Amino acid sequence: MDKNKTLYISDLDGTLLDRNSEVSVYSKSALNGLISQGVHFTIATGRTTDAAIVIMSDIGLNVPIITFNGVVIYNVRNKSFEKVYRLDSDAVKNAVSILKLFSVSWLMYELCDNELIAYYDSLRHKPINDFVEDRKARYNSTFSHVEDLRDVFTDHIVYFTLIDTYERIKPVYDALKVLPNINMAMVDDTSINGLWWLEIYSAEASKEKAIMYIREKYGYSEVIGFGDNYNDLPMFKACDISVAVNNALDGIKTAADYICEAHDDDGVVKWIACRSQNNALV
Repeated sequence: MDKNKTLYISDLDGTLLDRNSEVSVYSKSALNGLISQGVHFTIATGRTTDAAIVIMSDIGLNVPIITFNGVVIYNVRNKSFEKVYRLDSDAVKNAVSILKLFSVSWLMYELCDNELIAYYDSLRHKPINDFVEDRKARYNSTFSHVEDLRDVFTDHIVYFTLIDTYERIKPVYDALKVLPNINMAMVDDTSINGLWWLEIYSAEASKEKAIMYIREKYGYSEVIGFGDNYNDLPMFKACDISVAVNNALDGIKTAADYICEAHDDDGVVKWIACRSQNNALV
């Protein structure tokens, strides 16, 4: 292991991305410059792999990316799924049975033969319908309607996503938390007032575990992570140094070692540039 080999790893929404959910022109240019000078950079996000690939397409990433909150590690250079933590079939069946007890809409993601498909049986609730239409338009994501999600083959399911108000999401979370072999992230959507995300995935998966995998496989002696929301706390655990953007939730700022400028002010890239150029903490 190279004693001086550092990996910088950033969350996307609310952290590297601006309020328009894009990497700014400045951050793209500066990141590409830093990478060309030998900086190692990647992302760890709750976003789907297809969306993350499009968002980061103008940046010459030199390290595999982490998506679906640690469920997937994707090698952008050879365009392959390096590691995937799938839900076991019993966990999928039990989750679907519980979800059907509630008046909510959800997506169930399958990853099979390097193809990612999101299944749904209803888009009657506006938040999930808006999400699907946005992902089709922005990222050409694949969605498939089925009459009953219990009929979908369960051996390749990696993720569930629900988007709704806290009042509608919280009872679902409480019902699901008794299930074995699953992890869940319930996160406030800080960009849209009143909406929350509930994400369900394998108990074997986390941003922390995915970062440890990359750290060990690629020989990093130091990992520095950037985040803004509570689903970034597992990432912070795997990092030697944690940095919260200035727009982060208060609890994330408290947990972080440092605070950088806000996402709309290119805080992540400026911090990396300053640290890498001065070889000292800012």
